[in-house]
Amino acid sequence: MASATFFFYFAYGSNLLRERLILRNPSAQFTAVAKLTDYKLIFVGNGSRWQGGAANIQEAKGSEVWGAVWHMDTKDIPSLDRQEGRYTAMEVDVRDPKGETFRCRTYQLRCPGHWAEPSLPSPQYKDVIVRGARQNGLPEEYVRGLEGLPDNGFSGELAVYNEVMALLNAGGDGAGGSVSGDGGEKKD
Repeated sequence: MASATFFFYFAYGSNLLRERLILRNPSAQFTAVAKLTDYKLIFVGNGSRWQGGAANIQEAKGSEVWGAVWHMDTKDIPSLDRQEGRYTAMEVDVRDPKGETFRCRTYQLRCPGHWAEPSLPSPQYKDVIVRGARQNGLPEEYVRGLEGLPDNGFSGELAVYNEVMALLNAGGDGAGGSVSGDGGEKKD
């Protein structure tokens, strides 16, 4: 944690995209690209918010999950917890490309039943994740892997996707650049 009033948050799913994260968590400021080692990215369940599988992390020796480290005010923890719903908060150490380690809050889905079953993400959810990965400058090979993930083909309207796209359209395409430490425009 950064201090008593701020914390670091490691995002690997839709919250990679700045515009998605700030919908409910306005204090988020991009800090670094980083990787979580000995975990892999999976998609599970079939959520109604995104109409498909939800991003999750699963322990996997030798694997890595790339994501964004966000510096956030602790007043956003309740909002972030509500947004993450069924996910459980946990502390992880992630490392940026320069070797700096960040102790971060992140979330892992640990529910039994259908939420434990592998599932495909909706094209809209996958799009938000890929846009966030590009926006934050995740390694190109990792981004290409995200782009190559199969999706479930859902073609209906999604309110959360429409909100995110409206923010992107108001401030740019979300495909490039980066967010500076002072909250300036960036990636996700």
